[in-house]
Amino acid sequence: MNVLLITGASRGIGAATARLAASRGYAVAVKYRANRQAADRVVVDIEQDGGTAVALGADVTREEEIVRLFEAVERELGPVTALVNNAGIVDQQMRVEEMTLERLERMFATNVFGAILCAREAVRRMSTRHGGRGGAIVNVSSAAARLGSPGEYVDYAASKGAIDTFTIGLAKEVAAEGIRVNGVRPGIIDTESHAAGGEPGRIERIAPTLPLQRAGTVDEVAAAILWLLSDEASYITGTLLDIAGGR
Repeated sequence: MNVLLITGASRGIGAATARLAASRGYAVAVKYRANRQAADRVVVDIEQDGGTAVALGADVTREEEIVRLFEAVERELGPVTALVNNAGIVDQQMRVEEMTLERLERMFATNVFGAILCAREAVRRMSTRHGGRGGAIVNVSSAAARLGSPGEYVDYAASKGAIDTFTIGLAKEVAAEGIRVNGVRPGIIDTESHAAGGEPGRIERIAPTLPLQRAGTVDEVAAAILWLLSDEASYITGTLLDIAGGR
């Protein structure tokens, strides 16, 4: 059975991806940081539909917890064969001149360092160089990486720019070892992250300006992620797929 670990899977894009993956036969590890109740609800939904899932807590800013996470997945479900690096944070909207070092350290520890360390652990298990049977990684970036998010989240955009570069580099590094690495760059998606940034009505403000004139859904992003993980995308690696309504 294919075993998929999704970080930040208790809600939003991660939860939608977990449910869709389970419906397609993956055994899913639903990684959460603090909201165990929400993660458990995702697991219950999957099990009620006949799927296999387990909720596992870990903080991706702590290396030792990431290592323990992968060990727990292997004990509970088997060796990881697919990883979705979805855990990420956004902060209050502000200009760069107002940002503190503490904010930047927190942003990059979660959005960049955590993703790289999770990918490291996945490669150690998937790579044919280490006796694995290959696999696939999808990193969840953002359209902000190419738009810059001026006046709102330049630090978030910069962290996602780092993820884009990491995706391309890692893809080339492990391509001959049976591992494909791709990224998705969602645009304005209907999730709770906009409220977390201090503007609950951000979707209503921006959606009419998009070519498709609406926000995207978490299910649309999940479908793209599952396609990149699937054999249908077997000749695709190092690719960044925009899911941004034409923005």
